[in-house]
Amino acid sequence: MVKNSVISVIFQEEKKGSVEFQVFNFTNKIRRLTSHLKLHKKDYLSQRGLKKILGKRQRLLAYLAKKNRVRYKELINQLDIRETKTR
Repeated sequence: MVKNSVISVIFQEEKKGSVEFQVFNFTNKIRRLTSHLKLHKKDYLSQRGLKKILGKRQRLLAYLAKKNRVRYKELINQLDIRETKTR
């Protein structure tokens, strides 16, 4: 988790509307919801919310990969996200 605190300091300086900042926020929400769902397996509303956030993050990452591959690679390495599958 030390890595996350370092990343949060970096992203506080950046614009809040940037793709990187949005992906960072979605990643934090995903991690919180995942830990919540480990305790509450039948919380279907939270499961639905998690799927929606995952989809939004996936679309943003696809956009970033298409626009700027270097920034995309740096971001997924910093956040420990697996690279999305390409068709």
